[in-house]
Amino acid sequence: MRIKPRYGHFNWIAPFYDRIFDVAHHDALFSHLQTESGQLVLDIGGGTGRVAQRLIEIDASVFVVDPSSKMLEGSREKCIQSVRSIAEDLPFAASSVDRIYIVDAFHHFADQPRAASELMRVLRPGGRLVIEEPDIRHLLVKGVAVAEKLALMQSHFYRPADLARLFSDRGATLLTITPNSISAHIVLTK
Repeated sequence: MRIKPRYGHFNWIAPFYDRIFDVAHHDALFSHLQTESGQLVLDIGGGTGRVAQRLIEIDASVFVVDPSSKMLEGSREKCIQSVRSIAEDLPFAASSVDRIYIVDAFHHFADQPRAASELMRVLRPGGRLVIEEPDIRHLLVKGVAVAEKLALMQSHFYRPADLARLFSDRGATLLTITPNSISAHIVLTK
């Protein structure tokens, strides 16, 4: 699948991204992910690697996967392996990935059902997928959704239960949905 120009706004914001969005601790995310040394981990839509850099500390093999070449420059500057790709067409073998996480990016995927299928394809049996996504049921997130539509970002937000169902329809088992401020963590396994 060709990388569409819809991600161009991330190329524009890339030089400022890490200054706008602090490196958050993401303790709850990593607790759900349960990553161990030596595991292959994908940070889908991970851009500059601001979240992935923490996994380097535990000696996991982390790849930031993002369609924006400018965002990936930030990952490379942090010495994090990166792959320019979209979630709908991952360059990884079937059942080869131990852990996958997505932070605040799923709503940007162009073909979300196809992305869900592709993520399940590369996740190994027993692997974990953790999605941290803004919860559209919150008024602030509804405002963000409107702003992203006006900015022509073509975003589509799911309610947490509907997002979990998108994956369970593709063979995932839901472990938990936990609220996290105005977001939710959807934790799944294969």
